[in-house]
Amino acid sequence: MQLIPLLQDNMSLALVVFALLGLCVGSFLNVVIHRIPLMMVYGWRQECGQFLSQQADMNPEHSAALTRMVANDVPITLSLPASRCPHCAHKIKWYENIPLVSWVALRGRCSDCKAAIGLRYPIVELVTALLTAVVVYHFGVNAVGLSALILVWTLIALTGIDFDTQLLPDRFTFPLAGLGLAVNSQSWFVTPTQSIWGLLLGFLSLWVVVKVFYLITKKHGMGQGDFKLLAVMGAWLGPLMLPLIILLSSLLGSIIGIILMKKQGESQPFAFGPYIAIAGIIALLYGSDIVNWYLGMYA
Repeated sequence: MQLIPLLQDNMSLALVVFALLGLCVGSFLNVVIHRIPLMMVYGWRQECGQFLSQQADMNPEHSAALTRMVANDVPITLSLPASRCPHCAHKIKWYENIPLVSWVALRGRCSDCKAAIGLRYPIVELVTALLTAVVVYHFGVNAVGLSALILVWTLIALTGIDFDTQLLPDRFTFPLAGLGLAVNSQSWFVTPTQSIWGLLLGFLSLWVVVKVFYLITKKHGMGQGDFKLLAVMGAWLGPLMLPLIILLSSLLGSIIGIILMKKQGESQPFAFGPYIAIAGIIALLYGSDIVNWYLGMYA
């Protein structure tokens, strides 16, 4: 019997299979969250070194020193170099990298130096597994469900990267926005027209707010990656979901911001992208129910 029809006819089995798949994807997302910013820095250094070395007014000695420095950078990809303990450089074996199981078996510590392994690794794996199962239960084992999984998995990666670096890489947001337009060309989530307007209004809504804020305070209150991420959500879910996403993300960001301010004693810049991503996932799964519930209160 073919696998897809079997999973479509047996939701319990589908949830187990996709939860296990989610664990594996979550393990890969941990690699993405850690390595993509490093890959970006490596690329920036290479590009800057090449650009500066070609400038006519660059001191030859400085140019040569810069070239040597950049040449010593170790190339990094999602697969190379092999994963190692950051404390003792112990090469992580395959059986030490089984999602969730290895972390529990190792009791959250390196098998060699016994240094603590961050709790975030199993959390990302577990959250990815749970959300994968919820998405499959909500949309089913079909093309719509698969596209929703791609959106959710990418949002998880963006959340981790933004928390760590306050960056929302264009290499994720641009393709994700394009994919939103593509899937909605078939009206999987909203109509094509709603998808286009959602992308435009999602970007402009935050762009206008930030520009007005800058004119008043002469300060930049938000990064451009946040505009692009909200545009992504608009492309996937349409303009009618944008108020809900903005409201939920603002509430979450305000609560966490107040907690951090009390803990740190002063206001600090913090990533807003994760709250847009979390609000977007909520809107994807339950947005229509929330909106209908709210409107029903005034019916």
